[in-house]
Amino acid sequence: MTDNVDAETRRRTMAAVKSGNTVPEVRLRRALHARGLRYRLHVKGLAGSPDLVFPARRAAVFVHGCFWHGHDCGACRIPQTNREYWTGKIERNVRRDRASAETLAAEGWRVATVWECALRGPKKLPLEEVAGAVAAWLRAGGAPTLDVRGVAAEGRARDRGERA
Repeated sequence: MTDNVDAETRRRTMAAVKSGNTVPEVRLRRALHARGLRYRLHVKGLAGSPDLVFPARRAAVFVHGCFWHGHDCGACRIPQTNREYWTGKIERNVRRDRASAETLAAEGWRVATVWECALRGPKKLPLEEVAGAVAAWLRAGGAPTLDVRGVAAEGRARDRGERA
């Protein structure tokens, strides 16, 4: 299947894709800030440059786009054009995400992942529910990981005791 736009239009479209300060990320930041939680943004010195970092709590939060990070929520599909490229790219992103989480855990950081599907789209959760789950995880200080995803077969926010 061929691309439905010319190469220059595709280039401009892909160049416009943001890696930080995305709509889901900003929505979560505002909700956490309203709950009195303060954080640092995109700390380059930490593995994976987490979207939100809570140094005093030794916690890092990633807000991952479902397509770019290979989430299994079913909301995103691999494009029909240049499938090999996209499959490889997303697999590399998933490996990099896993390595970043493992590095952070080895350095004593707790890691939360909030998936885009939890904050937008047909499977989204109420923003207060997502922010509440993250805030509770941050304040509790116990579980090393948190995975927040949209409504699916596995349920809502999930607190896991094991390391990623």
